[in-house]
Amino acid sequence: MKKIYQIEVDCANCANKMESAVKKTAGVQDATVNFMTQKLTVEFEDGANPAATMQAVLKNCKKVDSDCEIYL
Repeated sequence: MKKIYQIEVDCANCANKMESAVKKTAGVQDATVNFMTQKLTVEFEDGANPAATMQAVLKNCKKVDSDCEIYL
C-alpha cells in the first residue's frame, strides 16, 4: 500500500536525511521525500499497520530535524 502525506521540511538536505530515516523504519518498503512539493510518499510492507508505522516514521524524522511535521 502506498500513501502520500504532507510534510514540513526546511531544506533539500534535510529532505534527503529524512528520506533515509523513513526508509530505515520497520514496516516501510520504500519512501521518497519531495522538498519542492513538501510531500512524503510511503510504500508500506505487506501486513504493516500504516498508523503505527507512521508514528515510528515521525519519531525517526524528529531525530533528523526536531521541527519536522508530518500531517497524518
